[in-house]
Amino acid sequence: MPQLSAIIITQNEAHNIGPCLDSVAFCDERIVVDSGSTDDTVTIARAAGARVLHHDWAGFGAQKNFALAQATGDWVLSLDADERVTPALAAEIVAAITAEKAQGYELPRSSTFCGTRIRHCGWSPDYVLRLFRRDSGRFSDDLVHEHVICDGTVQRLAQPLIHHTIRSPEDARTKIERYSEAGAAMLLARGKRVPRWRAPIHGAVAFLKAYVLRLGVLDGAAGYAVARYQATTTYRRYRKAWRAQREAV
Repeated sequence: MPQLSAIIITQNEAHNIGPCLDSVAFCDERIVVDSGSTDDTVTIARAAGARVLHHDWAGFGAQKNFALAQATGDWVLSLDADERVTPALAAEIVAAITAEKAQGYELPRSSTFCGTRIRHCGWSPDYVLRLFRRDSGRFSDDLVHEHVICDGTVQRLAQPLIHHTIRSPEDARTKIERYSEAGAAMLLARGKRVPRWRAPIHGAVAFLKAYVLRLGVLDGAAGYAVARYQATTTYRRYRKAWRAQREAV
């Protein structure tokens, strides 16, 4: 049977890493690449039996490519610490890599916001390519919103990957700052000018897209919260890029 490696990157994920690693106990090896956690992430991961390595933060894409380089299995399952593999999905993964009818598989992701499952807002259906042959896949080098580039046939699995996207309002604020900072860096790296007006315009568009066009209104209060979260992240991304360009003049 083909060997399967699970790879996870972390930074201060003590509240998540234990359940995440438990959910992939069926894998032949579990690798955690930590970028300098100041909580108990590393201790918990080692206690759970994972191989833990340190690698200074280099952006999501580069960090995951480093983790991929440590894997030894024929197949790789890439997870974020806030994701969980259900027993049904684990069985489907094992069946898929045994059959080897494709080089990569997309998983349908089921996301929650402060404990509420989000069925719209562009969050569902949300297929993510996370399972692939090690010799056929790699991650894009994007600082944020990286994705797997797979050489060969890609199919889809049916069982959902559980994603605890946002646990609390504080978690939302933390992620807004982290993702907007990385997003601003990507905008600046492209070398294009970011005028001041883009921040409010893009923020408003992000809200309308999630809440109206992608039917977030049907998710009630949670849908409104998700739309605001996405709008705020987008606004701050452009605002930070504009400020950085102004300060560089």
